[in-house]
Amino acid sequence: MHSAERQTVHRWILLWAGALVALVGFILLGWSISASGAWAEVSSALGLSLFGWGGVLQAINGASLLPVHAAVKDSLPPAGSWSLVSGTLIWLLGWVLVALGTQRAPATTEGPSLAAGAPLYPRLARYRDFYWSTLGAYGGGILLAELVLVLLQTVLSSGVPSSDLSAAKDSGGGLSLPPTGAFAISLVIAAAVAFISGFVGASRAQRLSLPEATIGVLYLGLPVPLLLTLMERIPWLQLQLGYRLREVTYVASLLGRPELAYWLTFTGLVLALVLGINTGFVAAGSGRVDLKLGFELFVARRHVAVFRPSLLLGTLAVLMFGIIPPLLVYFIIRAAEAAVERTRIRALGLSDPLAASEALHSLKLREQSPTMMMTALSVGGVGVGVMALIIVLSVMSGFEADLQKKILGTNAHAVVTRYAGDLPEYSKVMESIRKVPGIAGQTPFIINQVMIASEGNVDGVIIKGIDPATVGEVTDLPRNILGNGSLDILYTPEKILSRGLDEEESETPEGSGAGEEGGDDIIRRSGKPTKPPVLPGIVIGRELAASLRVVVGDRVNVVSPLGTELGPTGPIPKNRAFRVAAVFYSGMYEYDSKFVYILLKEAQDFFNIQGASGIELKVLDIDDARRISGQVVKLLGGYPYRARDWGEMNKNLFSALRLEKLVMGIILSIIIIVAAGLIVATVIMLVLEKRKEISVLKALGVPDGGIVKIFLAEGLQIGVAGGLLGLFSGLAWCLFIEKVGIKLDPEVYYIPALPVRIEPLQTALAVVIAVLVTYLASIYPALKASSVEPVEGLKAE
Repeated sequence: MHSAERQTVHRWILLWAGALVALVGFILLGWSISASGAWAEVSSALGLSLFGWGGVLQAINGASLLPVHAAVKDSLPPAGSWSLVSGTLIWLLGWVLVALGTQRAPATTEGPSLAAGAPLYPRLARYRDFYWSTLGAYGGGILLAELVLVLLQTVLSSGVPSSDLSAAKDSGGGLSLPPTGAFAISLVIAAAVAFISGFVGASRAQRLSLPEATIGVLYLGLPVPLLLTLMERIPWLQLQLGYRLREVTYVASLLGRPELAYWLTFTGLVLALVLGINTGFVAAGSGRVDLKLGFELFVARRHVAVFRPSLLLGTLAVLMFGIIPPLLVYFIIRAAEAAVERTRIRALGLSDPLAASEALHSLKLREQSPTMMMTALSVGGVGVGVMALIIVLSVMSGFEADLQKKILGTNAHAVVTRYAGDLPEYSKVMESIRKVPGIAGQTPFIINQVMIASEGNVDGVIIKGIDPATVGEVTDLPRNILGNGSLDILYTPEKILSRGLDEEESETPEGSGAGEEGGDDIIRRSGKPTKPPVLPGIVIGRELAASLRVVVGDRVNVVSPLGTELGPTGPIPKNRAFRVAAVFYSGMYEYDSKFVYILLKEAQDFFNIQGASGIELKVLDIDDARRISGQVVKLLGGYPYRARDWGEMNKNLFSALRLEKLVMGIILSIIIIVAAGLIVATVIMLVLEKRKEISVLKALGVPDGGIVKIFLAEGLQIGVAGGLLGLFSGLAWCLFIEKVGIKLDPEVYYIPALPVRIEPLQTALAVVIAVLVTYLASIYPALKASSVEPVEGLKAE
């Protein structure tokens, strides 16, 4: 009789000898590579061999190098070449010895068993070790999803190919969408393609087919993200593909690290493929497509009883008020109830012992089982993870929104300039820009770096020539002026000291000046005003005013090292006196301490510029600023004009914020993963407790897919309940922080309270992540439950 068990003979002497020989070869290889300084090249080659087509590419590369081997072998160091060859041979010899040390045992000479020729067990009879069609569905599906994502992103956000502006306006911009909106649509469609491919492949094989999925993802899914990653590091690839994939690389660069964005997107598509595979197996694992869930949901709901009011309210109380207070109240109430009930049972036992025994048995049945306690902990763990994720991401979004508001309040949404030189024809350019749909305002400017000095201090600042009549259409500078000041005072510098009053009214007696009205010392000087010489006005920030120790009406000197004037001793820097006309406060220390504003005409005279440095634009949709600025450049005819949107000008700052938010979200998601471990333990305990019930269901004809549905539904109920409780408690805490507020020191943080911004998309994403993690965590216990045979569960009955 042949033994059904596979027999393997291990020759341990050969195994240990092979391991030692391979170690010696590895040491020789390492020494040879270190001597030649080729670790960078070798590391990249070894890393490539771990992924997808890496081994094939290395073989092709090696074959292509064979013709030139004779030409380069003379240039190799003799010692290095011999150690390389000997190390390789010794390494291979070691693995040959390891292979010889592991062999199959010879077949036995016993005859066939008594069951020879009988029908094979149905599960084994229809088993196939590999499905090529399933491999094609998995691998082709993930590759098709990646190509759909790249192509749709390019098409949806590339804009109108024609330069006819009227056609673009009539068509509403054609297929052009904001980059983030185009990426969201493309990602959803690509994930749907991956999901459908996984569903079809699993339905065809009627099993999960993990080998086919692994090979398909490695050999057909990895080349696209690898190519995009290499494109960021190899100039030749960037030159060949960069301009074709500029929309894809732009969206990836919003995260600060394009490579990280590529691999996160790839992970999302693989997750969609896995969900499709699992759904296809559950729906068609029994040999026919069965999408009905009524019976399975009924059994799961009665089995786990997650949506009990006591469980939900208790978990919600823990999430809202912390762990200790609700648990103390709970244990006090339960202990009091148990004491009262046992006192009643004792009194009943004196008169009717049988009724007392029945009541005591009912009391024990009402006590929670370990499985129910694990269920409560799992729901609470998921709820804590979702709540923490929502609160932290909302606070970080609040900081990002506050920072974005201050930056866009001081700077424009987009800037149009020349690649070199100024814009003498800026008025004509502004007339053309007005025709572009989506433009809300525009203003010319001149910007430069100068030194500003007062009697008390000196500092380096950025001076900006502005047009007070149009600057309010683009920035919040007019609304940031402190006190009752206005930018219009720049037109009439002779009225700076009198705050716009006539000369007769400004010459008030001593003691009746403006200082008696009170107010900020930085804005207004007390005492009798004098009649100073008329100097051009300048608007400075509050922090700069404090640093220079000046107030409105004081004189400051602006020195430009770029333009020079000829003096008695030679060239000297340009120096011009200005009078502080107003003080602004934007809430950003960098702007309040480094920016000063003067009239555009004064800047033209001071820097000897004909026209302007550029034109600042404000758009109706800040998320669409990149496309609108591109339309402006197209209208102007392209080179030498260029346009930069706010995202490009502040790329590093906002990329760092997005990356920080992403990392924080990943770290906090570990809480949900820990809760998923509790879910795995809970469902496994349920499987162990209900082996008899599972066997009865399978004996009654419930297929394996039905058993999988039941336990997947139980895990999903835990995830949905925990996600909803975490959503409710997280939103409640966010509203509490927003309404009541957590006070901050505005002198340090430049905001009076902790900002909170609830974004619907990221809030919903936190719940979706929790549900997906719990769903994935339930797959393994559900598969273990479906493998229970009726005879195994009922043999002890």
